[in-house]
Amino acid sequence: MLLLLPLVAMACTRKSELPPEEAAKQAAQESAFASYEHLLSGHYEKFLEGRAGMDSIPAGYREQLIASYRQFMAQQEEAHQGIKSVVVNNVRIDSTLQLIQVFLILNYADSTHEEVVVPMVEYNGRWLMK
Repeated sequence: MLLLLPLVAMACTRKSELPPEEAAKQAAQESAFASYEHLLSGHYEKFLEGRAGMDSIPAGYREQLIASYRQFMAQQEEAHQGIKSVVVNNVRIDSTLQLIQVFLILNYADSTHEEVVVPMVEYNGRWLMK
């Protein structure tokens, strides 16, 4: 009986692990959601860090991108009284393009909402926005 206990424990552990495709979808979903939460809270530098390839861009371009994020949020404030929340609606793997598409719902303060598609790519072992 004592010899069977480790085998049962190993079998239970294997069942709880996600298949690689599902693990990738979950990681991409969490990364996209976290990035947009940074955008909503005004942490534009953190939002930028959630994009692939942004670790090696010139400082001037970095500042332009951050200014465009500020401008986008100001436009959303004017048009919809701001974005109230972000919700993950769906996640799909596009094997042809080798990316994962995360569908987010932006809920605005004026009770409207909009779905955006965020393409995610694996970059240096992390799922980041394309």
